[in-house]
Amino acid sequence: MQNTKQMMQESIQTKESFLQQEENINKAAEAIIECFKEGNKVLICGNGGSAADAQHIAAEFVGRYKLEREGYPAIALTTDSSILTAWSNDYSYDTVFERQVQALGQKGDILLGISTSGNSENIVKAFEKGKEKSLTLISLTGNKGGKLKGMSNINIDVDSNNTPRIQECHILAYHIICEIVERELVKEEQNNEN
Repeated sequence: MQNTKQMMQESIQTKESFLQQEENINKAAEAIIECFKEGNKVLICGNGGSAADAQHIAAEFVGRYKLEREGYPAIALTTDSSILTAWSNDYSYDTVFERQVQALGQKGDILLGISTSGNSENIVKAFEKGKEKSLTLISLTGNKGGKLKGMSNINIDVDSNNTPRIQECHILAYHIICEIVERELVKEEQNNEN
């Protein structure tokens, strides 16, 4: 049985390895900054704990992360229970995010997909639709990125196959992204006011 200290050390080691993703995290933040500056939106999807992460990210952008400011347009595709259940029941859960990307996505928007395996079928299909609609595709993955790595404009991958460690790094990545995006956009707003 693994003890608490060993689990904490494993988490630290995974995060140390995750330092290799600094450039991709910065690229994702830059893409989102440009998206918001152009008046576009971020669509976010994931399953299970990643569905909760999608909602968390949208809340940080629409609400606030650390600074008082206007809201930024972000939608978690995991939150509308009527869409999720009606579409899944009548068609397929595999296409539940694809359908929302088809309905809501516009050229210039970003689709952020979260999948610890990189192979979640409903996210893969959403990315296919996002590519067709000229969205910028950003993925948060583990396990070497799976199918999403090759489909993404920017892939932030955790070099692990341990789901809890992958999720911890995903939270770290999107918190950093939210902070960079907010800081840069607020700074630009303040400069424009002066």
